[in-house]
Amino acid sequence: MFTATPTRLPGVLILEPQVFGDARGFFMESFNQREFERLTGLAPAFVQDNHSRSGHGVLRGLHYQIRRPQGKLVRITSGRVFDVAVDMRASSAHFGRWVGVELSAENHRQLWVPAGFAHGFVVLSDSADFLYKTTEYYAPEHERSLAWNDSHVGIDWPLDQLKGAPLLSAKDAKGVAWGDAERFD
Repeated sequence: MFTATPTRLPGVLILEPQVFGDARGFFMESFNQREFERLTGLAPAFVQDNHSRSGHGVLRGLHYQIRRPQGKLVRITSGRVFDVAVDMRASSAHFGRWVGVELSAENHRQLWVPAGFAHGFVVLSDSADFLYKTTEYYAPEHERSLAWNDSHVGIDWPLDQLKGAPLLSAKDAKGVAWGDAERFD
């Protein structure tokens, strides 16, 4: 059994599984297609599962695929991150707005990020294992990166929880400004 909580961006949902725990540990269903459909009204076909591990202060994103866009169901299995989605759909009433949610191994939250959104996260713990299911295969030729610190979008990253500046890949350091970013119709 899951619960779904809408965020301020329609379509972006916080999913919380029921966790059964005792002194031995815990059990939970991390994904159930019937429950996902019941809660969201969506029946995505997930085609790829990904797992990344990152150290404290690593910031990944903000990524999206302009063609072959991906819906993502993301979760953490160890550690803690601040996870962000940005609406990149020019036809949306929420175009250019963002939402951020803390995901951790302790809170078991998951975030559903529909296609048409840029996505990224920053690691707040010593390290974090980040798992996500995608509705489309990775297509590097269509991947784009929005600047994580773009002033127009204005994401309120919890940088005060880092031990310095965020650690970026070369690709993410070259993320484009909002005014130059490709958008979805």
